[in-house]
Amino acid sequence: MVLQLALGTVLILLTVLLSALAFWVLEAILIRSRPWITRPPHRPKLLLMLCLAVLWSFSTVVVGVWIWAAAFRLLHIFATLEGAVYFSIVAYTTLGFGDILLPHDWRLLGGMASANGLLNFGLLTAMLVEVLRYVRVEQIAASVEEHEVNPHSHGGFFFTDRR
Repeated sequence: MVLQLALGTVLILLTVLLSALAFWVLEAILIRSRPWITRPPHRPKLLLMLCLAVLWSFSTVVVGVWIWAAAFRLLHIFATLEGAVYFSIVAYTTLGFGDILLPHDWRLLGGMASANGLLNFGLLTAMLVEVLRYVRVEQIAASVEEHEVNPHSHGGFFFTDRR
């Protein structure tokens, strides 16, 4: 039991670290892209950044699943890589079909993989919200600056001529 808890804890920390690093890299990309993001047109760029963040999040989940699958395979819990990946996906996404179960000696890892997936989905959802918030705040700030410099412009989402 202690071995399962220790191994599960290491795998959880590894995937959380991976998510944190992924968020850090995405944040660096956003900061470097600020001049491009803030230039009109804003809506297509917001959509593009949302798509990038979703793909980034999905990639992070896929890597987390592979980490768990590799651990299951290295521990010889599953005879095939396909079985290990399948169980990892089902556990990590908390789907839990129940058609493949871990051996009695390793069953705590299944719950830990599920808890890990649930935690990472929460973190990645927060990342998606933060990306959208960052892009919108930067775009609105750029629109306000443009409107202050050129009050007759119609730049941005919220500035229209209301005369």
